[in-house]
Amino acid sequence: MKTIKLIGILALVFALGAVIIQNRAPVRTHFLFITLEMPHILLLLLIAGAGFALGLLVALFKSFKPKE
Repeated sequence: MKTIKLIGILALVFALGAVIIQNRAPVRTHFLFITLEMPHILLLLLIAGAGFALGLLVALFKSFKPKE
């Protein structure tokens, strides 16, 4: 089971890496009242990092059980 998880994680990492490498052109990003121009690779890394952090927070809060 560990081998299957490892293969799945590696496949996702390689897929994410391929998407990031192929998208290096600058893009204009609108967030609320701010408009930024940044490389697409930076935007993808920021979104992937935010998703990872959000997943960790959800896992931490889900495993936390208050004592009754």
